Amino acid sequence: MSTRREFLATTGAAAAGVAIGTSGRAAAAEIPGKFKGPHEMPRNLTLLSIANKDGTETLGVKTDKGVLDVRAASKLLGLAAPITLEELLKEGNAPGLNKLVAASSQAKAKAAWLDESQISHGRLFMNPSKIICVGLNYRRHAQEVGMKEPGVPILFNKYNNSLAAQNCTIKLVPKEVAYKFDYETELLIVMGKSARNVSEADALNYVAGYCTSNDFSARDAQLELPGGQWMIGKTMDNYAPIGPYFVSADLVGDPNNLKIQTRVNGELRQDWSTNDFIFNTQKMISYISKFWTLEPGDIIFTGTPQGVIAGMPKEKQVWLKAGDEIVSSIEKLGDLKFRLA
Repeated sequence: MSTRREFLATTGAAAAGVAIGTSGRAAAAEIPGKFKGPHEMPRNLTLLSIANKDGTETLGVKTDKGVLDVRAASKLLGLAAPITLEELLKEGNAPGLNKLVAASSQAKAKAAWLDESQISHGRLFMNPSKIICVGLNYRRHAQEVGMKEPGVPILFNKYNNSLAAQNCTIKLVPKEVAYKFDYETELLIVMGKSARNVSEADALNYVAGYCTSNDFSARDAQLELPGGQWMIGKTMDNYAPIGPYFVSADLVGDPNNLKIQTRVNGELRQDWSTNDFIFNTQKMISYISKFWTLEPGDIIFTGTPQGVIAGMPKEKQVWLKAGDEIVSSIEKLGDLKFRLA
């Protein structure tokens, strides 16, 4: 049998490869024509993704009445609208979605309304052009892991193969690859307009909304291999669950003062607030935009607060295992649930 290091060396590239799903393209192909109006970001909307029986993942709008199946409503009413969240963000067709939602009060759209408890969640994001992560971004987290607060945001990335949905199952890799699995509940920033070299004062004007996310990590792969293999430790399949909702920025308000929690098998592990950010939302966006143009649909993981397993004394570190259930919660954004197998 190969040694653990040899196994990681041969599998790291495959684990980090970009996997572009076909379900989004299949759904988009049903749209009559590409939106050509002025680009507008969504407002006053809570959205989710529906995993359909035909293998596609399409948009749902959460309302007091229930969840509107956008694809079904579009067909029933003969109105074009964005069929996925990424399409909505990239084309900027918020008016088309708003028009569809308003029209769906008609009796002929009745079949497009669903009970959320009956929905299988799909991925909110399938093919963003960039998945950027900010590491070590909470003061108390830096203290618990014994590291100095960074002078600038520490950046790394994930790949599309890591994107996963609400209620997903993360299949753990063999122990020869990794076994020190850890949670990291994080606020996810979702970009809504192209942003290049933007000021901190203007940065929030480029944000479409926010989600609950988890930067799931294999600490031994991340930190114990020579040089520190962050890409391997954080980018294996399904290591970026996001959900259950995308909430538009206007409904969230101040992203720098949101309660954030993690529970493992019902036990509270993380319980703090984004007000402990070292670099707040505006600073992160402004800094990142100096190096890359952030495009609509790009997503930014923003770091995790104290309470991770890696921050505990070694004698108290009990790593996550198959059968564990994790719930990541952020105020106004909902509870992201996933399990390990």
